[in-house]
Amino acid sequence: MLVKSLEDLSSSHCSFSKCVLCVFSFSQVVTWLQGPGSELLKTHQAIGDSMRAAQALQQKHEEIESQHSEWFAVYVELNQQIAALLSAGEEEEVAELKSLQQQLSDVCYRQAAQLESRQNVLQAAQGFHSTTQELSQQLDSLLGMLCADVAPADGAAIQQNLKLLEEKLQTVEAGLASLRQKGALLLEQMCSQPPWSLEEAESPAGEQQDNIQQIQAVMEEMQLRKQRCEDMVDVRRLKMLQMVQLFKCEEDALQAVEWLGELLDALLKTHIRQGDDSQETRTILDKHRKFVDVAQSTYDYGRQLLQATVVLCQSLRCTTRSSGDTLPRLNRVWKQFSVSAEERQQRLELALNFHTVAERVLQQECVEVESLDEVDSSGKTLLDRLTMPVIFPDGSGDNFGSPSDTAAAAEGVRERLLLVEERRLQLQEARLHNNNEEEVLNGQEVGLDVIGEELSEKEEQDEEEDEDVGQQDEESERATQDC
Repeated sequence: MLVKSLEDLSSSHCSFSKCVLCVFSFSQVVTWLQGPGSELLKTHQAIGDSMRAAQALQQKHEEIESQHSEWFAVYVELNQQIAALLSAGEEEEVAELKSLQQQLSDVCYRQAAQLESRQNVLQAAQGFHSTTQELSQQLDSLLGMLCADVAPADGAAIQQNLKLLEEKLQTVEAGLASLRQKGALLLEQMCSQPPWSLEEAESPAGEQQDNIQQIQAVMEEMQLRKQRCEDMVDVRRLKMLQMVQLFKCEEDALQAVEWLGELLDALLKTHIRQGDDSQETRTILDKHRKFVDVAQSTYDYGRQLLQATVVLCQSLRCTTRSSGDTLPRLNRVWKQFSVSAEERQQRLELALNFHTVAERVLQQECVEVESLDEVDSSGKTLLDRLTMPVIFPDGSGDNFGSPSDTAAAAEGVRERLLLVEERRLQLQEARLHNNNEEEVLNGQEVGLDVIGEELSEKEEQDEEEDEDVGQQDEESERATQDC
């Protein structure tokens, strides 16, 4: 239509050579823009499948822009000529020239809008492909880290590895979010392209749909790769946390061995006192049982930790670093402690028995010799036990405290034995005194018996004399009567 109008204008104003030249030039501009120019844009709608492809499309677009720029320059020059003709033309000519000028301006501006829209799409495509390439590299780096076998030396190295793993995963998540934004922007740019005029055929719809599907496919692929990495990160995180737990169990097991060794040292070096009386000894014995309970808990804790290391090593399919040596050490220290604790308890029980019978002997007024002998026997047994070393299962031995500590503990026993011996002497003296008193009393009783017998004999003699006198009187009286 535009060309036909130009031909009509040329035929009606053929006298004006300038007008004819303008019409011819306008016809060339419009023909190229609506023909080859539009065809160039329509046939270059791809967005590329990589950053390099997008850059190649950008270079081609710049060539198309360069070709359009030449015709736009012709349009500007002709527009200036039209303006000059409009100022000198008649009213009818001015109206027709303005109409042609407007139509040509619409064609040029529409083509410029198509160029600008295509440029925006290509820029968005480059941003999308650049982000895709960067995200792909981040995923490759994360995957390489996940596929590499890890053998950290300690818990700190594991924590550092976990931190690096989490940072890489966060970087991937941020990259995927950025890719979604770039993809949304690209789709928006593609869907907001200005429509073609009726004289210009639309670009193939299939190619536009292919671009959309390509963008969606790329984002889905990246999402799927990221999900796979997340799953692998979860597995690796679990493994690393198990390794942290393994190292922690090993360290705590070694600590349990050290604690048990410290308890053994404390038992042998500081648990010396036997108590000065039964009440104190009973208190010490109760504290000793609680002390043994603490050691038992420590040993059980170490055993549980070592059992946990075995389970974790089976899960991780690795060998523990220390449990092969830690378990024998733990058992060795525990056996030494058990023997020492048993010996300590037996000594305290002997001391308690000694103090109990000694106090009973010292408090009673009447004491049997057997009770005193029992105190002596228990005291001597305790003294002998205090001088004996503790023999461990491996044949080695140790003593409770230093020789001076042993001597101090034995001195308390000897002092109480002396008190008991004094009590024995007191009882012996009392018995001797009682025996002497009995002998005196017995002697007095014998003397009284002799005196009594003498008196009885004298009384019998008196009675006999009285009877003789009576008989003589009776005979005298009979004699007198006879006379």
